[in-house]
Amino acid sequence: MLSNIGIPGLVIVLVIALIIFGPSKLPEIGRAFGRTLSEFKSATKGLVNDTEKEDENENKSALRAVKKEG
Repeated sequence: MLSNIGIPGLVIVLVIALIIFGPSKLPEIGRAFGRTLSEFKSATKGLVNDTEKEDENENKSALRAVKKEG
């Protein structure tokens, strides 16, 4: 969806944002957006790490079961 915007579309969106919010609010909005993205990124990394740990624990349990059987 966003890959079809291009440079001219991006400029139009930024000009509309400037008109709507004004030059004083844009830096605040940009900072808030950046914080939101960084929090989302860290939360996603946390979920991926938790999933990887669970997979490792399951693999270890399966290996222990195989060793006990064999």
